[in-house]
Amino acid sequence: MTNKAILFDLDGTLVETAPDLMAAHNHVMEKYGYEKKPLEDIRFLAGRGAAVMLLRSIDSQGRLKNKHEIDETTHKAMTKDFIDFYAANISNTSKINTGVINFLDWCKSKKINLAVCTNKMEHLAIKLLKEIKLYDYFDFIAGADTFDYRKPNPQHLTSILEILNIPIENSIMVGDSETDAEAAKAAKTKFILVKGGYTEKNYNQIYNDYLIDNFTEIQPITQKILSI
Repeated sequence: MTNKAILFDLDGTLVETAPDLMAAHNHVMEKYGYEKKPLEDIRFLAGRGAAVMLLRSIDSQGRLKNKHEIDETTHKAMTKDFIDFYAANISNTSKINTGVINFLDWCKSKKINLAVCTNKMEHLAIKLLKEIKLYDYFDFIAGADTFDYRKPNPQHLTSILEILNIPIENSIMVGDSETDAEAAKAAKTKFILVKGGYTEKNYNQIYNDYLIDNFTEIQPITQKILSI
């Protein structure tokens, strides 16, 4: 392997997971007496894990002024139900995004270290990647519970690079949201922002070094950043 690495967010970046995430979300909302959400609401709900997703959803329905108004036991039960349902239905309709496989194949041909850095639980990330046949591309997978911190904490990124023994200046983070951007900026790694992911913000409001429509545009940028 080279001493270069690319870290990828998962949901909305490598894989369009919105339908399966929202199916799990709506299963839990209905069970606990809250309103279901349409698919497009994934853009403001996703990004920081299941527990935060559920709080954001309840808050948007006017039923939660602050996180203390839903008791911790209920919130934990809802989160567990979400994870259990999602795990059983994790790849029903999720699809690999345009250009991803070709780019990963190219990266492997150049012996670039590849890792996933996601706020999805590690076991769920691994399960999804295995079921959609992407798992074998990656040298390391870090989920929300792999370390004691997660994005936007930059240590989520830098700890992966330390494990892979890759210097910051030889790395790239690829993601679709401000959560990824904040982590990459603080970690001082180059950040490529992919359009069409899970964020409500305009792209000019999100820090990035490069903005791409999809993965068909990423190879020349990677070559430039990593001097390949």
